[in-house]
Amino acid sequence: MLSDIHAKSVDRPRVIPILLLKGNGLVKSVKFRDYRYIGDPINAVKIFNDLKADELAFLDILASKEKRCISLDFVHKVGDEANMPFSVGGGISKLSEIKEIINAGGEKVIINSAAARNPEFIKSAADAFGSSTIAVSIDVKKKFLGGPQVYIEGGSKATGLDPIKFARQMASYGTGEIIINSIDHDGMMEGYDLDLVKRISEAVTIPVIAVGGAGTLMHLKQAVQESYASAVGVGSMFVYHGPRRGILVNYPPNEELVKLFH
Repeated sequence: MLSDIHAKSVDRPRVIPILLLKGNGLVKSVKFRDYRYIGDPINAVKIFNDLKADELAFLDILASKEKRCISLDFVHKVGDEANMPFSVGGGISKLSEIKEIINAGGEKVIINSAAARNPEFIKSAADAFGSSTIAVSIDVKKKFLGGPQVYIEGGSKATGLDPIKFARQMASYGTGEIIINSIDHDGMMEGYDLDLVKRISEAVTIPVIAVGGAGTLMHLKQAVQESYASAVGVGSMFVYHGPRRGILVNYPPNEELVKLFH
């Protein structure tokens, strides 16, 4: 099954549902605030199985703030259920945690706060597990006065780091891909921050995944064709339906996505 999915994804960019965990529930945010309960995460995995999603990404939004790692029990449950590759993030800051997550079935780990606090950790992780296992997620927000900067701990803490320089550093330290997430665009469904994604894509030679703001299929196409994203992450669009944002887990058929990107 996994080989089929990988083969399918080769002829177009990956389209990845980004699923946020808060406690035991799936939630969705707007600008990293106003979290709304969406439903049971394992039920969402079953639906994305049926819809044949390329891969899934789960992010525990409270883990870093609470100084803990994403639940291994949860990773095991997803591993038992998912027919597609999946990655997880949330409070990962030790090599032992990465090992346990991979053993529990995760294909990749997503590292955010620990990468900014201790960049050398990415070097150690890439050396120990290979670049393809490590993804660095960079959450970016524009300051009222001044340019964009990197935020950590679920977007609650400014680091003062410049996103472009930080992305270059992470690439040089061995991360396999960079997930670039615009806090200002998160949940707005008005399109990605194309300028930010383009600047990151042009600054590094590794895959860049655009996240934050997708509301239509055309937004996915723009991120790839105008901003050179290698893949796109999608949140609201794959859990909401219609102008009133009724909850409906959804994912486009492969044929539609192939047509979109060609």
